[in-house]
Amino acid sequence: MAQGQASKAPLAVIAAGGTGGHMFPAQALAEELLGRGWRVVLSTDARGARYADGFPDGVERRIVSSATFARGGFVAKLLVPFRILGGIISASAAMASDRPAVVAGFGGYPSIPALGAAWILRIPRLIHEQNGVLGRVNQLFARRVSAVACGTWPTTLPSGVEGIHTGNPVRGSVRERAAAPYIAPGDYPMSVVVVGGSQGARILSDVVPAALAALPDTLRGHLRIAQQARPEDLERVAARYAAAGIPAEVAPFFDDVPRRFSEAQLVISRAGASTLADLTVIGRPSILVPLAAAIRDEQTANARGLVEAQAAVLIPESRFTPEALAEQVTLILSNPDGAARMARSATELGLPQSAHQLADLAERLAGPPTA
Repeated sequence: MAQGQASKAPLAVIAAGGTGGHMFPAQALAEELLGRGWRVVLSTDARGARYADGFPDGVERRIVSSATFARGGFVAKLLVPFRILGGIISASAAMASDRPAVVAGFGGYPSIPALGAAWILRIPRLIHEQNGVLGRVNQLFARRVSAVACGTWPTTLPSGVEGIHTGNPVRGSVRERAAAPYIAPGDYPMSVVVVGGSQGARILSDVVPAALAALPDTLRGHLRIAQQARPEDLERVAARYAAAGIPAEVAPFFDDVPRRFSEAQLVISRAGASTLADLTVIGRPSILVPLAAAIRDEQTANARGLVEAQAAVLIPESRFTPEALAEQVTLILSNPDGAARMARSATELGLPQSAHQLADLAERLAGPPTA
């Protein structure tokens, strides 16, 4: 795009916090808008920028000051309002200089400055909530935006606020594997992928290796494991699999999760909204363990649709034991037809065009381009 054309392209500011749950759908919208000829800025804080490596090179990163009351000591909490105010002032100055056509917030405290600035400057704005229950920041802005897009349906919303079901946008690397053919479990190597996110990996490290080690020899001998674990748990998890004779790749992070999901016979996971979106677009059986520490129990709400469609099995954290997990893994991997039905049911829930629908919504809010 020539310089003159680029200067006339509409600008979208995408604001997101520092977890994959916020950043992956934000990345998907950025990819879609860039493909439509928009300019895109990612507004986040220093922590969020560490999760932005997957964003296209054409997305400008704008680091703004923000903070949360959930971390730090007494002095740090006293400084939170001032840091947020500083971020809003900085974001307002940037938007006044280069006015966005729309601002889209994906939750997390780093999205506060951009959304606050957009509200002050009366710029069209939307929020996207990935979970079935609004997060704190999205609750704050739900009545102060032009539209509330919902990734999980139904989503619990404040009285008088109407949501628009767009689904959870998935990255291009996930859409490339939409409805990938599923190889049902059988008498050959079977892939099990275990993902837990930064907050939820510890109990999976405690329970999953013990459960898989307890499987019947006829199943255990065919397993191939890929498991995310916290750095401090890597050695003990790998040792547990080695002792059980199960080939396993254990790492803090996999940058090729879509490929791993597409090759898996079973996924064991927390019930984060972005992970479930990937699972349904690709279409894989899963065992879901909602994060009990989630204040609003949003992960149980996220999982409800998959469980009702018989695409997933839910095990509450309070009952997540090696024995309970081994029983469910055995039932799924010993029943190829049932596992294939679970995969099909997951695919039927997938919304691979969510990024397209969310970009359409952003364009409607922005209105016709100015000359």
